[in-house]
Amino acid sequence: MSKNRTAQNVSRKLIEAHLESGEMSPGSEIALRIDQTLTQDATGTLVMQELEGLELDRARTEVSVQYVDHNLLQTDEKNAEDHDYLRTACARYGLWYSKPGNGVSHPTHMQRFGIPGKTMVGSDSHTPAAGSLGMLAIGVGGLEVALAIAGHPLNIRMPEIWGVRLEGELPQWCSAKDVILEMLRRHDVKGGVNRIIEYHGPGLAGLTAMDRHVIANMGAELGATTSVFPSDDAVREFLAAEGREDDWIELLADDDASYDVEETIDLSEIEPLIAKPSSPGNVVPVREVAGEPISQVVIGSSANPGLRDFAIAAAMVADRQTVPEVSFDINPTSREILTDLTMMGATANLVIGGARIHQAGCMGCIGMGQAPATGSNSLRTMPRNFPGRSGTTEDSVWLCSPETATASALTGVITDPRDWAADVDMAYPELDLPQQHSINTAMLVEPPPADEAQKVEPVKGPNISSLPELDDLPDEIEAPVLLKLGDNISTDEISPAGARALPFRSNIPKLADFSFTRVDETYPDRAREAESTGHVIVGGDNYGQGSSREHAAIAPRHLGLRIVIAKSFARIHWQNLANFGVLAVEFDDESDYDDIDQDDVLHVENLRDTLESKDEINVHNVTKDKTFTVRHRLSARQIADVLAGGLIPRLASEKYSDHQEAEETTVRTGGDKG
Repeated sequence: MSKNRTAQNVSRKLIEAHLESGEMSPGSEIALRIDQTLTQDATGTLVMQELEGLELDRARTEVSVQYVDHNLLQTDEKNAEDHDYLRTACARYGLWYSKPGNGVSHPTHMQRFGIPGKTMVGSDSHTPAAGSLGMLAIGVGGLEVALAIAGHPLNIRMPEIWGVRLEGELPQWCSAKDVILEMLRRHDVKGGVNRIIEYHGPGLAGLTAMDRHVIANMGAELGATTSVFPSDDAVREFLAAEGREDDWIELLADDDASYDVEETIDLSEIEPLIAKPSSPGNVVPVREVAGEPISQVVIGSSANPGLRDFAIAAAMVADRQTVPEVSFDINPTSREILTDLTMMGATANLVIGGARIHQAGCMGCIGMGQAPATGSNSLRTMPRNFPGRSGTTEDSVWLCSPETATASALTGVITDPRDWAADVDMAYPELDLPQQHSINTAMLVEPPPADEAQKVEPVKGPNISSLPELDDLPDEIEAPVLLKLGDNISTDEISPAGARALPFRSNIPKLADFSFTRVDETYPDRAREAESTGHVIVGGDNYGQGSSREHAAIAPRHLGLRIVIAKSFARIHWQNLANFGVLAVEFDDESDYDDIDQDDVLHVENLRDTLESKDEINVHNVTKDKTFTVRHRLSARQIADVLAGGLIPRLASEKYSDHQEAEETTVRTGGDKG
């Protein structure tokens, strides 16, 4: 490093190495070159349709992978049709295809494709899990992933870098899940908005790469842009165990590197924690809620995907039985991890101890099966417990570590694993994990050569629709407020997951019928009744938190949504709204929120000129004859998208204009007569 160069943290090194335009100043828009992409089947079908709309010839990234890990239950033909479509579309556009049951996207990508120093975007909000390897991995909407696959940079506002120094060592019966729950206990679900969380310090020495995955994965629940760890010896050991040590590079923060925001966690002071229903930020010590009866425990998901997370549970249930009142469910996160678990003898311990072994996939995390009974508590090692996400409308889901989950499965009530261990006189298990991991690439399908790919026609079953056509933003809107919502409305509530809705992810007109039905079952019908005018939705703080699913923008847009007014927006959903031509604005004075009621008619005029000239817009409440002010945070690029009705219509318009200009030039010059 040059003596004149400012000491840099890992995050700024990653950004600088991929910066195509803009200044690395917090809040300014930057463009980043993207090396890898990740898509999964709940969002990937739209990405493939968008690649078709972009007329892509072949993926221009270093690696792009499509995983099938969400829509695994084939109760009818719909999910199978999605799988056929994704497999053939991957062949056509040059993406790797991970077959159903191969594994959850994030840990599987980490095992097989993740490389320190690379950038990645994914159409899944937990894409930042790859930050555990020293990558800059960001969850975005599917359309931005499609553009990255097509070779476009990612446009994003430069985040602050939040340095979290880890000191000390975790006590026995605590693990990485308790570390990220401590972050959520301190900062709730908005604490990381517009920030990259970079972990550093001597405490990292006690965290494996997969431990770091747990922490980076759930940084999404803090609202963070992403989380980043250094690429150090722990990452080298992981890649060596996966047979990929040649992919390792060292990537560390410079000595004396600084951060925009700084914090310290003493790992030795961590205790078992749990997130109460129904928010990942509702965190308390396990002992505070001990004794609550439970009926279900689920271990797995991208939030606790490591071999040790299952092995610790197996060691705890060895020669024991979970209680009859509890369904003890194990969701392996990859076939390779299941293989190692089995070779260790741990799978047998789990089965004999009462576990139900499911296929490698997201399963109950996304509400695809494993729905709990109404009125009962479900303990899960998953990343989210938003209302209804489990598939049960009146659910009661708690988030905790594998240690807490297993101790509770053995007692039938929420139990601090330290107290359970004392009662049964059990020392913390010393796990004998394999130094060399099982490697099985049989279910990863490599794309064919380009000349063969051009001959592939993606298979579209009856449930595969095309993207809806989107008209441009009217200059004047007078429309009713169809919904007035509170704080922290999640994309699960806007566009539900679960076994009923997920099979329609590639069929927007049908999926639209599920929009906001967890909040108000009448919304889809009322939206169609207001089709001639369009409609408005009013929200509170952190509107659109959670999943990156762009369906939460495009399905309501299909039903006529034109404007969302909120106190504040979650980053990914805010961008998704702009991508599909929905104007997202924030109250200039939050007290104006209180003066709006559902069914009030709002009027905005001279909208197009106003958007292009200033960030302040006057909105007249016709019903109450009162005017208030809202503001937008859109860049010039985003304004152009909203005015055009969305990013795809804008790109199509520019392509048409370029074509017209080329034709006019040919006419003026007499054309090519060669």
